[in-house]
Amino acid sequence: MFSIYSLSKAAFLYCCFVAALFGAAMGSFLNCAAWRIAHGESFLKGRSRCPACGHTLGALDLVPVFSWLFLRGRCRYCGVKVSPRYFLTECAFALLSVLCLSRFDVSVLCLRNYVFLCCLFCLSLVDLDTFIIPDGCLIIPALAWAAALPWTAVPFGAYLARHVLAALLYGGGMLALSLVMESVLHKEALGGGDVKLFALMGLYLGVTASLFALLFSCVFGLLFAVATRNGKGNPFPFGPAISAACAYMLLFGQPLTDWYLNLLRV
Repeated sequence: MFSIYSLSKAAFLYCCFVAALFGAAMGSFLNCAAWRIAHGESFLKGRSRCPACGHTLGALDLVPVFSWLFLRGRCRYCGVKVSPRYFLTECAFALLSVLCLSRFDVSVLCLRNYVFLCCLFCLSLVDLDTFIIPDGCLIIPALAWAAALPWTAVPFGAYLARHVLAALLYGGGMLALSLVMESVLHKEALGGGDVKLFALMGLYLGVTASLFALLFSCVFGLLFAVATRNGKGNPFPFGPAISAACAYMLLFGQPLTDWYLNLLRV
């Protein structure tokens, strides 16, 4: 099987460069899709347009990263400032694409996890705007996980049992915790989308890695609340924190998981 690590250094860097270009374009698409989902529009049809004046954007307006820089963060037609979110999301997903390729090489596992990262990215953007996690962003990676099983599960039965158990454990556990907290606090403690996202986390990461992702999601959530100066008692979107924790453990969590498992064997 082809591997980027079997290539020369120049060819390896070229593959990473192509992944970055593709990732920037995908980041632009995901940002557009998230905006349309948040505003109740279809992201599968209709050309991109300026959210301020509604003018249809041309090819020069849609070059990932560079269009925002060359136009100095403004619409070419009405001059209104364009949010730096477009530039930042394109750069961020370009980096995520390179990291995913570097971590999982050219494989079915890489494609499956890339779909997962795409959906985490999109649902985070939607959650930031609407406090809602779209079901589609949870169903698609769940289907991708199931479709990739024949190529990623060795042995099949044990892998399937462990990860389905992890999904039930974390999804069910967070649901039970949420219900208890709601009965005590008399208000919603955790949204249904967050609970389903925790279940998806267990499906992809398994029991041990999901434990660290759960801890990191709480830390990231607290940092997000502090950074945005969210007042006590005010709701804040938890989806981006869970997604960031999942992405971190997916890309960088294997050494941490191995260390923890070896610690238990002592």
